Amino acid sequence: MSRFSRPRAAPLVALVLLAACDTPQSVSREAQSPNTAPPLAEHLDDGTCQARDLRPAVYEHVMGEVQVVQAEIAEDGTVIRPPIYRRAPVPKVVRERAEITFEAPCPEEMTPEFISSVQRALAARGYFSGNISGRMDAPTTAAVRTYQSERGLESAQLSLETARALGLVAVELPET
Repeated sequence: MSRFSRPRAAPLVALVLLAACDTPQSVSREAQSPNTAPPLAEHLDDGTCQARDLRPAVYEHVMGEVQVVQAEIAEDGTVIRPPIYRRAPVPKVVRERAEITFEAPCPEEMTPEFISSVQRALAARGYFSGNISGRMDAPTTAAVRTYQSERGLESAQLSLETARALGLVAVELPET
């Protein structure tokens, strides 16, 4: 009979399974999948709310030289064999990664009824084709991102300006 007979192996398997079911640890925003809902806006001292989002870096590939063999250098500093390069595509940063901030509806305003209105407004404009759920789910955030990107804000978080443009938040008119 083996050292790990059936009665002794069962508790070991149960322990391994319990360890695998441990409470998940927090994950950084960069490690989250793009389908997760963005965090809510934060309150500012003036009573408004502000959202923060990361604008990813944009790269393009350009032809450049890549070193494939290092130079061979003698102890006295004399180059015995120069390095060898080849032409290959190399990444070039077109736009740096940046944190963007913008005015956003406050968390207490993001009710299921309000989010349903956002979904209906985006659907009426051809940006949303999912079910009206009242949740900031993946189809909703994708529609918000598309709508806002076309207007210069690359974020899946709803901005106050977008909510106003969709007719969902009152616009303050100048006094006459």
